[in-house]
Amino acid sequence: MHGQYHPFSGALYERDESGNVLVTRDDRRGIFRADGSWVEGELFEADPQMCNWIAGPKVRHHRLQINV
Repeated sequence: MHGQYHPFSGALYERDESGNVLVTRDDRRGIFRADGSWVEGELFEADPQMCNWIAGPKVRHHRLQINV
């Protein structure tokens, strides 16, 4: 999986197969929905904006599209 590190906490945010967000920090993990609500795990708090960004739909930017 590929993820993004939170700029302040250093936690790793990754999207799992079910579309939820796996957050890993200091060898502890938690699973959260796209709105940042807790599903399961040792971590009970996550940044809801980061969760939304990681789990949300990926859209192409018109300036970054490659025309073939």
